Amino acid sequence: MAGAPRIAVLGAGANGAGVGADLVRAGHDVTFIEQWPAHVAAMRERGIRVEMPDGAELTPVRVHHLCEVAELREPFDLVFLVVKAYDTRWACELIRPLLAEDGLVVGLQNGMTVDDVAEIVGAHRTLGAVIEIAANLFVPGVVERQNTREETWFAVGGIHPGVDARAEEVVAVLRAAGRAEVSADIRSSKWMKLVVNAAELVPSAILDLPLDEAVRVPGMRDFMVRTGREAVRTSLAAGARLMPIFGMTDGDLAGPDGYADRLLEIVLDVYTLPSTLTTVLQDWRKGRRAEVEELNGHVVREAERTGVAAPCNARVVALARDIEAGRRTPGMHNLADLLEWAVVA
Repeated sequence: MAGAPRIAVLGAGANGAGVGADLVRAGHDVTFIEQWPAHVAAMRERGIRVEMPDGAELTPVRVHHLCEVAELREPFDLVFLVVKAYDTRWACELIRPLLAEDGLVVGLQNGMTVDDVAEIVGAHRTLGAVIEIAANLFVPGVVERQNTREETWFAVGGIHPGVDARAEEVVAVLRAAGRAEVSADIRSSKWMKLVVNAAELVPSAILDLPLDEAVRVPGMRDFMVRTGREAVRTSLAAGARLMPIFGMTDGDLAGPDGYADRLLEIVLDVYTLPSTLTTVLQDWRKGRRAEVEELNGHVVREAERTGVAAPCNARVVALARDIEAGRRTPGMHNLADLLEWAVVA
């Protein structure tokens, strides 16, 4: 990327719009691409309003609807992919004709999406990323970002030797939105994020509670810890290694169970407010499909493949599938069914 990169934020939801606004305010050339018509219209009319703990900012942005992407001509040097994990492949196909020859796609997503991106645009143009931020978007054009920039964290890394050095270029851009660093093993880093996501995102949503409330329900914290421990053991069996994320130190890497416990503790203490709704709960309250299969579902599939027991994750997936199929609704009435299978493997 010679000179100032042309940047696209593909998926301008809560995280994409919040991070994208920071990049615009830092002077970057940024184009938003979004699928929610009312949100696109609001951003065009008023800009994006980001409400943070230390104040609100209104930022004028350039935004296009998905249906307008085919009308664009000038290629992008850097694409931040901020769509749901299950939308990764088609979103990469959508933007691939507009990716510069030496351009990069960076997946700012939950789940193990880096290989999906690489299959579409090439590993030499792919960077994976881990992001820790809490944000909501229910009103078009308005993001409620619950973490300051100082509390927001990114790790970026490649899966192809030729692209590793370019991770620093992306880190330099992302520092407009928070703390950012290069990961020496992005697959392992993304697995570690998946560990905490599996422990908290879907289990708390099954009860239809904000994370801070869900963890206070008798039995739930223990269930979340066990779910995270299963995910760590599965990740190691699948070939990942323990990685320090979210400001962890090497002292937090003593063993899988201790790692899972410490990681959940950091998320609850640093990144969780009383009003924090997990992405899964936000999706379900909007009537949308959530990333169940890409989070706990991935743990369950990898556990089966590697011979690791993951009964808590399996129970989460079973209940979440019932919710998404309309056979049950989120709520506290699911507590007994959820905890019934909370046994130590």
